[in-house]
Amino acid sequence: MILVFTAATAFGQVDVVHFNASWNEANSVKWFDKLSDVNKKVLSIDDEKIQKKYEIFIVPTIIVFDEGKEVKRFQADLSFEMVATREEIQEYIDELIISKF
Repeated sequence: MILVFTAATAFGQVDVVHFNASWNEANSVKWFDKLSDVNKKVLSIDDEKIQKKYEIFIVPTIIVFDEGKEVKRFQADLSFEMVATREEIQEYIDELIISKF
């Protein structure tokens, strides 16, 4: 685990942002805070500027950023529930960090 943390720190910052809206709190991604080896942030698209800036069209949406650049987006289905699992997103994050070696 130390190796992965060192890689994330040494080779660039990986950030993960969870976007949702107050009217969709029931479908908030409950396991989001369990993602590891990344900086995590939760933003609400109730602020229209955030919704436009990140082009969020469905919530929840989770975006992975590598050194400030969007590299992967995970979105909800038409029922406003996240389709991707924690394991899928963590696997993507782990592969991204390892690829920096």
